[in-house]
Amino acid sequence: MATLKELVAQRFGIAIDLGGNTPAEGTLAQILGRGSQRHYTDKPVTDDLLGVLLACAQSAPTKSDLQQYSIVVVKDPAVREALVGLGSGMDWAPNAPVFMAFCADLRRIRRLAAIRGHDYRNDNLDTFMNGVVDASLAMQSFITAAESVGLGTCPISQIRNKIDRACEILGLPDGVFPIAGLAVGWPKFPAPQISLRLPPPVVVHKDRYDDSALEKEVEAYDRRRHAHRPITPQKQRHTAKYGALDYCPWSENVTRQLSLPERAGFKPFLKTHGMDVA
Repeated sequence: MATLKELVAQRFGIAIDLGGNTPAEGTLAQILGRGSQRHYTDKPVTDDLLGVLLACAQSAPTKSDLQQYSIVVVKDPAVREALVGLGSGMDWAPNAPVFMAFCADLRRIRRLAAIRGHDYRNDNLDTFMNGVVDASLAMQSFITAAESVGLGTCPISQIRNKIDRACEILGLPDGVFPIAGLAVGWPKFPAPQISLRLPPPVVVHKDRYDDSALEKEVEAYDRRRHAHRPITPQKQRHTAKYGALDYCPWSENVTRQLSLPERAGFKPFLKTHGMDVA
């Protein structure tokens, strides 16, 4: 049996003195060894199991017990086909055995305020953020629970590429919008690909934020990732603008990605969808 120290090393691509010789099992091993799954068998996920996993999602922490999220489980073939029609990144996910949209829901408490006869004075950016965090925590709780019983999952941010159309397809009213889709099923290939993560000194700060070693740490990380799994020209961002490289490090690819605006229509969408995020 692998040890936790071995799984930590596998996750970062370097030996780190963590975990010692503790056997890698249970939730810690599951999380350290996880990876997104995009290929599933035809075996169905039973309604009973799905219900239990959704209960796990609803067991996640939520800001001030406000529970500002909703989950849309998509079963109707016509709805799935319409989501596939949204294009790039959505062409496979809605055809997974289970497909869901995790949504921030700022509508529910607005309606309850009217029912209870109270003013609603929090249509603002902070409430928007609380709803997004609530939905994110619920999705992560679902993912952890699903993968603990052997299912594979893959979050799909591309549902926001055409968010106005996605809301129309899913019947999401003002104040409700998807933060991500989630594909779920029994994995066709049991061992997921492990993505090397940034080394802890880049992400974990002690007492005060300190990125003085960023360039050195990321340069070493770039080379580890390239040796582990090179970014092929097909996966390189904006090659029409920047060209394809034999050595395309992670830092090059992610900065290329964010060098051009993504989902520039998101803020205007929110304003027309009942959310003031000014």
